[in-house]
Amino acid sequence: MKYSYVSEKFAAARRNLMLPHPNGDTTAIVDAFAECSHGLHNINRDDFDDAARESVQNLEELIDGLGLDDPLGRGLYTVKAERLSLDQKAELSREVDYLATWFDAQSRE
Repeated sequence: MKYSYVSEKFAAARRNLMLPHPNGDTTAIVDAFAECSHGLHNINRDDFDDAARESVQNLEELIDGLGLDDPLGRGLYTVKAERLSLDQKAELSREVDYLATWFDAQSRE
């Protein structure tokens, strides 16, 4: 039960990444970014195993919009999502899938 909220957020992020998204790939990725960020907000990571910790770090690097400009005011998640390469999109899907599974297992303990 400890990670039930996080598990729900990552399950939603994984659903968003099941393409095609009705509003396009960028929207799918932006929605997944938001779900992951909400799930990881203020969570104590001391209980994460090494693989989960590494996966979270990789995911946060993919989401990070530091240094990006948003002159049109569309949101940094949108700007970042549009700039992801195909390899980065694949990595995003893998990390979200792994963490959704990991948090689900942890929430059942």
